Amino acid sequence: MLDDFSKQCTQSKLANLCEQLVNTSKQKFLVNNGNIPKWEGAIEAIKNQPQGRIEYQSPYLKINSKNIDKDQLEYSLKQLMPWRKGPYQIENLSLDSEWRGDMKWDRLIQNIRPLKGRTVLDVGAGNGYFTYLMAITGAKIALGIEPFLLFNYQFQAIRALIDNPPNAFILPLRLEDMPNECVFDTVFSMGVLYHQKDHMQHLQQLKNTMADDGELVLETLIIDSKYGDQIIPEDRYARMRNVWCLPSTDTLHDWLEQTRFKNIKLVDVTKTTPEEQRATHWIGGNTQSLKDFLDPNDENLTIEGLPAPKRAIFICNK
Repeated sequence: MLDDFSKQCTQSKLANLCEQLVNTSKQKFLVNNGNIPKWEGAIEAIKNQPQGRIEYQSPYLKINSKNIDKDQLEYSLKQLMPWRKGPYQIENLSLDSEWRGDMKWDRLIQNIRPLKGRTVLDVGAGNGYFTYLMAITGAKIALGIEPFLLFNYQFQAIRALIDNPPNAFILPLRLEDMPNECVFDTVFSMGVLYHQKDHMQHLQQLKNTMADDGELVLETLIIDSKYGDQIIPEDRYARMRNVWCLPSTDTLHDWLEQTRFKNIKLVDVTKTTPEEQRATHWIGGNTQSLKDFLDPNDENLTIEGLPAPKRAIFICNK
């Protein structure tokens, strides 16, 4: 996959970054992780399956393969659980991930600048569900960065099933690993900000990657203003670790202004529902999902007594 990325990278606005991105990624893959032989074995088995064309047929990213060995493919893909982002469909095999990513995509796609011909960065890309959508929608190259290695292997598994894959790539990098080069026309940060100890640093790092007048698509957890400017959870939030801050939309608007973004627009606020985040047999032995994270007596509160998850999408320009 890195070879394919290098080839496409050198033909794009990322050409000057290519060598550094590839070398850093190679180092990240050298980590000592006992699961890697299992993941690599699963991908080698998947490579024996027929390939097909990929397209978006809501809710699925669908790969139109013919004559897959459904049982074998399902077994191999389940070696890579949990599948958080998706959903995917390969011929008649439905990979129903925990999240219905199509619902988020449909909320944002009509509000952003067309991606056709743009160089796109997807921060915290997971297994690349959205990164593929960015490329299919017309991005010249869509680069997802995702430090969690399992999700990188999930991306490789899906890519192995695609005939003539689009210019979408996932590298095992953090945002701080990215060179401070202003090259990306559109930058997505979705579901990342609230995991940052220093939210202002994250916003500045996003801005540092953006071309002049580039567009930022920021999606994150927020609270209603009646709860104040922000909530800093004492321990977990909806049973998630490392949730550092939940701002109101006004507070988040102020943060973006302080980072000197322009044309700041709040385009969507949506409460997360069990239709969008749900337990499926593709998430492994821990079958808990959103409904288990909410107060059983009040769906407007988390199990910890905090406001239930609600997400906002902001669009702004450098």
